[in-house]
Amino acid sequence: QVQLVESGGGLVQPGGSLRLSCAASGIAFRILTMGWYRQAPGKQRELVAAITLGGTTNYADPVKGRFIISRDNAKMTVYLQMNNLKPEDTAVYYCNENGTTIGLKAFDSWGQGTQVTVSS
Repeated sequence: QVQLVESGGGLVQPGGSLRLSCAASGIAFRILTMGWYRQAPGKQRELVAAITLGGTTNYADPVKGRFIISRDNAKMTVYLQMNNLKPEDTAVYYCNENGTTIGLKAFDSWGQGTQVTVSS
């Protein structure tokens, strides 16, 4: 089973920036799509941004122009650079990756979640 380890959350003032990282364990072989989701209290989990193996990106409307998703295939890591953060960005952020393992088994894994709080 592929495990994902997230880092980079925290408390930031409105207008500030944070960078989230999510690394896959070594048995991941080919990662197709990497994405970030978030879930605020009382709300459903929603897609924030995603990036394909070919580099095509997709962003939710509320974060367009402020967040940037990128990936390092050699490190099996996906990043989310969050700029000009707003209080409504406060949520638990989860990474998601899918692809195949070294044993050519399909996987679809989630990170443990990292809290992002935007407050003055």
